[in-house]
Formats: sequence, C-alpha cells, structure tokens
Amino acid sequence: MTQATTKLVTDLRVLAADAEELVKLTASQTGEKFAAVRAKLQRSLADAKPRLVQAQATITNNAKAAVNTGEAYVQENPLAAVGVAVGVGLLIGLLIGRR
Repeated sequence: MTQATTKLVTDLRVLAADAEELVKLTASQTGEKFAAVRAKLQRSLADAKPRLVQAQATITNNAKAAVNTGEAYVQENPLAAVGVAVGVGLLIGLLIGRR
C-alpha cells in the first residue's frame, strides 16, 4: 500500500473508534433524538467496518498486483527499465538544478 492509502485506512479506523466512543459516552443521555442519532451511528459503524476491511484488502491486492507487474516488466526488459530510470533521474536532476 502507498503511504497515502495507509494513512487513509488508519484515519478511517480512528474515525470509527472515535464514533464508537461517542456512542458509549452518550449512552446515558436520554431523549428520542439522542436515541435515534445513536442508533443511526451504530448502524453506520456496523455497515462501515466490513467495507473498510474489504477496501483495505482490495487496496493491498491492487498494490501487490502492481508490484508484480512492475517486477515482471523489469525482468523481461532490464535495459528499458534502466533507461527509464536514467531518464527520470536526469529529469529530476535538471529540475532540481534550476532552483
């Protein structure tokens, strides 16, 4: 997984944990509106957790597939891969040198 997707998954997990804590803290509150909001939040959390796990698995599988594809390409075309790496390095060097 990339750093951005890892952070997104982590942030979503923290958000879910915070929402669960909010539900627990408001359990002593009475009133129909509190009960309705708590019930809706609990349903949303229950629905979101499996989707979060599925999204994480999908992202992980896609990242592994991309890595495998890249490795296969480099093994089949090592000179082209080296050429691309040199070209990218040269381009980055030129851009940094302009500053």
